[in-house]
Amino acid sequence: MKYKELKQEEERYVMATYGRFPIALDHGEGARLWDVEGKSYIDMTSGIGVNSLGYGNKELIAAVKDQMEKLMHVSNLYTTAPMVQVAKSLVLFSGLQGGKVFFANSGAEANEGAIKLARKYSYDKYGEGRSKIITLKNSFHGRTVTTLKATGQDKFHQYFFPFTEGFDYAEAGNLEDVKAKADDTACAVMMELIQGEGGVLPLDKEFVKAVEAFCREKDLLLIIDEVQTGIGRTGSLFCFQQYGIRPDVVTMAKGLGGGLPIGAVLAASNCCDVLTPGTHATTFGGSPTVCAAAGVVLSKVNNPVFLEKVKSKGEYIRQKLLAMNSPAILGVRGMGLMVGVIVEDGKHSEYVSRLNEKGVLALTAGKNAVRLLPPLTITIEEIDEALAVMREVFGEGGKAV
Repeated sequence: MKYKELKQEEERYVMATYGRFPIALDHGEGARLWDVEGKSYIDMTSGIGVNSLGYGNKELIAAVKDQMEKLMHVSNLYTTAPMVQVAKSLVLFSGLQGGKVFFANSGAEANEGAIKLARKYSYDKYGEGRSKIITLKNSFHGRTVTTLKATGQDKFHQYFFPFTEGFDYAEAGNLEDVKAKADDTACAVMMELIQGEGGVLPLDKEFVKAVEAFCREKDLLLIIDEVQTGIGRTGSLFCFQQYGIRPDVVTMAKGLGGGLPIGAVLAASNCCDVLTPGTHATTFGGSPTVCAAAGVVLSKVNNPVFLEKVKSKGEYIRQKLLAMNSPAILGVRGMGLMVGVIVEDGKHSEYVSRLNEKGVLALTAGKNAVRLLPPLTITIEEIDEALAVMREVFGEGGKAV
């Protein structure tokens, strides 16, 4: 079917919950995608940070195919080797020895699990009345009723009343505000180390370490939301490893499955036994098929050479963008292959649309960021092709197009 035919069918049968771009994608290879009419694109989005190994990765496909032929799904009332192996890898590779993992299906579910864990940890230890979780203004933690409320952006607190209560929001970088909000009713602080949806905004490292020390002092669980920053995206397996902290709980999703739906809650040894039989569960979490994919992703990504390439490719993109000397580019920020190109407020959607039209897929973030989240396996040749289009769209040497 051509795009127009597909769009007509979509409008008839699919809920209009997305403002989709006028593109219908069909297949991909590496960091390149083709639409149903044969036009090619360099993908600088990787499914919003999901397709960590790109498209058509033969080892990933083979592992999934082999596992599906062997055992696609069973209940969590039974043990499977892929689930156990991925959990072991996450514990050992994260440095949180003694910790344990709960598997879910998405980032929002992982964050819900972390919220439940934090509240039960406090209830078990202190009883009722200590359940508030502090998140940061401009944060994003998901689209369930609870994770919407955990999100520190007023625009998400609409329509779906009543929301789950028990959250307060501190200003990023302001330790005194965190301390003021984290009163005697608080049980945890939850942060993204780079606010992705908020505009690709890295947190200050000294602020993060100070929050960690405050959490230790007050026995608040420190939850680090690595849904977007985790699994090699920033040049380390987890972003927190570059901040020099030890979280109590780490949530992840997106890139872990390499394209299949997965979420996970990794809890350190001090709180990994809080969730007991009957207190939390999910039907599809830890699926052997999805965990087979995650095992391949972790075997590839958790490699010093691979991670160093992620850092160097990210730096290459940043330097090339800055060297364009474009008046449209007001700055470039991020870590690894999580890059925000800062433009005039409100103009990011226009730039993303023009990039799409010219064969480069990109995302928006916050009020003024064109967000780039390419597959971690993207080649320099593919990057250069995308940069050539960006140079045309953003303009070079004062000649913005």
